[in-house]
Parts: sequence; structure tokens; C-alpha cells
Amino acid sequence: MSSVAALRPDHVADRFSYRHIGVTPVTPTIGAEISGVDLRQPINADVAADIQKALHDWRVVFFRDQDIDNDQLKAFGRAFGPLTPAHPISEGLEDHPEIWERSVEEYRARRNRNDVAPPGREPPRDYKGWHIDITFVANPNRYSILQGVEIPPFGGDTLFTNLVAAYEGLSAPIRTLIDGLQAVHRTSGYDGADAKPRRDGRSAGPFAALHPLVRVHPETSEKLLFLNPGTISHIVGLKEPESKALLDLLFYEATRPEYQVRFHWKPKSLVVWDNQAVAHAGPIDYSHFDLPRAVRRITVAGDLTRGPDGFVSQPLEGELFNVLG
Repeated sequence: MSSVAALRPDHVADRFSYRHIGVTPVTPTIGAEISGVDLRQPINADVAADIQKALHDWRVVFFRDQDIDNDQLKAFGRAFGPLTPAHPISEGLEDHPEIWERSVEEYRARRNRNDVAPPGREPPRDYKGWHIDITFVANPNRYSILQGVEIPPFGGDTLFTNLVAAYEGLSAPIRTLIDGLQAVHRTSGYDGADAKPRRDGRSAGPFAALHPLVRVHPETSEKLLFLNPGTISHIVGLKEPESKALLDLLFYEATRPEYQVRFHWKPKSLVVWDNQAVAHAGPIDYSHFDLPRAVRRITVAGDLTRGPDGFVSQPLEGELFNVLG
């Protein structure tokens, strides 16, 4: 029996037991380290099912000492579903269009643009970079998989927050209020500032989508706050001050420390998170260190989001996030 079961009462131990992998929780609410898996080898259906179960139990899982190449990274991702292109706006590596590489220099360039912006310009509501991946399309990706390529000895950590716990922590009247609301998500300076013509001919945006403010998880049926501070422009049907005040309240709740886990990267680390239930921020301290840092990400294709009232997300501008084909 895994170490998870020892942390849970007997009547729920089965929910947190795994047959083919080791699972060590990092916090009581989010995050677990996976052991007993060598990703240089193809994983079978039983191991994939256990990893997916751990994702639904702990929202984000961490692998250490995984010395894998690009093809092995993609093979691992395909164990959970078809892969998307690297990003709706930015293209992937030329030989691996599914892989999106990011370096800390890109974050520093964005900071420099903000530093020279004219006074009076309202900064984007990004709350230190908190976001869900790719919500400016109506079908954001299902899972995100991030591999450390060049990792500094310190700095560059990533934060993750549990959006199911954040929703459940709200009072009943607030949950009732937001269950039937929708919000507009648009490309912003976070994702769209460096949009360039694509080699593959796909549109580089702009993109916009209408999403429920509360999402029903498509696999666990849990309700969660579907919040992306970097892309939400407003809540539909509310006056502007009402929309801003409610979003500020919900963003505060979604990023409370008790719902978070902080991951310290090491060389050959790999992280998988359930993009349907998690927001993340990172590298959170890029402006305070000058060391190189590079990561590579792939994403598993997702579905249209659905709210508690049955509302299904709608594209407002731009195409869906379709798989490569």
C-alpha cells in the first residue's frame, strides 16, 4: 500500500491507494511525488491509470530523475490522450511541433516592457503570473506536462493551487451566486504580446472564449473555480465595478496559501498537472535571479468546459485548440 493510504482514514483509504506506482503527498490539499516509474520506457495502461488517478486525487504530480529525450516526453504524454500543437499562438520546436520551450529570458523581456510602459496604464490582472493554461480558447488542454531542461541550482520555483478546494472553501451563498455566471477570456499581454506569423499557417490569434465561472470537472464531476487572472476580462451580465469586485474576491480565494504547493525544480524533474482543476504561477522569482532556466511543455487535448447549469463554453474569436493532424 502506498504512503498515501497511511495518511487517510480507513474508510477512504481505497480512494488514495495505488497498485503500480509510489505516491508521496507533499501537502494535505495538493501535490504528490511519484516514484517507481522510469519514463525512458513506455508506460503500460495500468501505470497510466494510476498516474491519472493520482492527478485527480492530488491535482499535480512530480517526477524526479527522469532523463528523457523529446520523443520519450511525447510518448509519455500520449499515454493520457492525443497531444495538441505546442500552443495556439507560439509554435513549437521545428522538429517537434508539440513541444513548447520557454526560457527565463522571455519573462525578463516582459518585465522590461512593463517597466517602460507609460504612467496611468492599468497593468494586466495577472496576480504574479497565476493562470490556467490556454483558457482563451473554448477547449483548453486537459493535462500539462513540463520538463526541466536547464535548471538553476536555486530559484525558478513553480506554485500550484487547487481550484476545487478553493471553490469548496467559499460560503454557500457565494457558490450559489457564481454557479450560473460566465466570464470572457481573451488573449492578453501574457500570451499574445509576442505573436508572430506561424510556419504551419495556423492563426496566431487573437482568441477569445466564453467560459463558465465554475467548471464541472469532466472526469470527477467536482465543481471548481475556473479562474485565469491573466485572460479574464469580465463577468458577463454584471456591471464593471461588480465584475471587478467579484473577480478580485475569487482570485484572492483561489490563491490562498492553504490551497498551494511550491515545487523546487532540480535537473531531470518533470511535472504533470490537471489543467482542468489547477492554476499555477512560475517561475515566480524570475526578476530576482540572473541564472539561465529553460523548460519544455507538452499538452494533452481537452474538451469544451461545462458549468453546473449545463452551459458549455463557446468560442468568441479564433479557432479551437485542435490536435495535430
